[in-house]
Amino acid sequence: MNILIIGSGGREHAFAWKLKQSPKLEKLFIAPGNAGTASLGSNLDIEVTDFEKLAAAVIENRIDMIIVGPEVPLVAGIHDYFASIPELKNIPVIGPDKSGARLEGSKDFAKEFMVKYNIPTAGYLSVTQQNLDEGIAFLGKLNAPYVLKADGLAAGKGVLIIESRSEAEEALREMIGGMFGEASATVVIEAFLSGIECSVFVLTDGKNYKILPEAKDYKRIGEGDTGLNTGGMGAISPVPFADATFMKKVEERIVQPTIDGLRSENIDYRGFVFIGLMNCGGEPMVIEYNVRMGDPETEAVMLRIENDLVGLFEGVAHRTLSEQELKVSNNAAVTVMLVAGGYPGKYDKGLAISVTGSTEESIIFHAGTKLSGTKVVTNGGRVLAVSSTGKDFKDALEKSYRSAAKVKFDKMYYRRDLGFDL
Repeated sequence: MNILIIGSGGREHAFAWKLKQSPKLEKLFIAPGNAGTASLGSNLDIEVTDFEKLAAAVIENRIDMIIVGPEVPLVAGIHDYFASIPELKNIPVIGPDKSGARLEGSKDFAKEFMVKYNIPTAGYLSVTQQNLDEGIAFLGKLNAPYVLKADGLAAGKGVLIIESRSEAEEALREMIGGMFGEASATVVIEAFLSGIECSVFVLTDGKNYKILPEAKDYKRIGEGDTGLNTGGMGAISPVPFADATFMKKVEERIVQPTIDGLRSENIDYRGFVFIGLMNCGGEPMVIEYNVRMGDPETEAVMLRIENDLVGLFEGVAHRTLSEQELKVSNNAAVTVMLVAGGYPGKYDKGLAISVTGSTEESIIFHAGTKLSGTKVVTNGGRVLAVSSTGKDFKDALEKSYRSAAKVKFDKMYYRRDLGFDL
């Protein structure tokens, strides 16, 4: 079968790497892809939201299945677009329709959904210009720190955690006033949850589901989880505290009610549900939903899945996922993200990347890269995801750090303390 992956990051490179192992795969296409995916299939120079060009490429290349990596095209309704075209409507799209994508596209919708289906989450209030005074009063009922979330997509920058009540009030006004454009016309104020975060990934055909290996990612740029938030500086799987007892609670209290809730809402949800959790003294609480796999978590999780990924996706497409047995390696997997100097602020692109010595004990997934002639150069803030397996996460980390030390580009940076809190 011919498969199209939509996206250009490390997540999409990891998907491509895993799909390439399937005997069911004939041709692989990635739109737009990166320098890493170019070695596994054919990159198509098409933006992820250019639905017309993507549709033309699907027809031209006789695509049999579409896998959507990032959230933006899902929230924009790519699933619905393909379903509306007669000659394309029967091609499976792995990713929810627009109604399902609201779980990530609207924080307000997600919180209402959780409350409706008794899914444990923090108390909240949705605030617009019309009820700003109520929002100010709600802040007064909470203890610091104060959590403010833009309702819509804000490129991962729409969440503020503020210690001072007066600063939180000012930030609330600024957000509603257009700090994040339309994304923050509605702001969700949440009670702060204290604990350790964990990402749980669910693959569902709308009725049946498989809980994939969980992971923990590290968002902050600085060691010890300091500094600005990023798209993710690394990930570890499995998560030591996510034992059988904890995961049973996750499945019973969160996963099953989520899937049942989507069905109750008549949402045709076929794809990934990413559940961002907080472990609050052994009790799982939902921080947020995403409607795709995480990045850099995917780069670690794919190393632990032993199934033919095409087979799993066929189960999603044909609603036969229950017939699939998920096989997961007992080994640990980690990803260490190599980022451009200055990231997540201003950074340079077009820097030459070189590798000195062997990195065979790791797999290096490309994130922000492109080909410039025959050379691989940087093309984003998060550049490479150095991923390894080992008997435990410390063993895997040592491998990734050894490989990372052999990679060079100007002002390259990576965190050397992943797993410090486990």
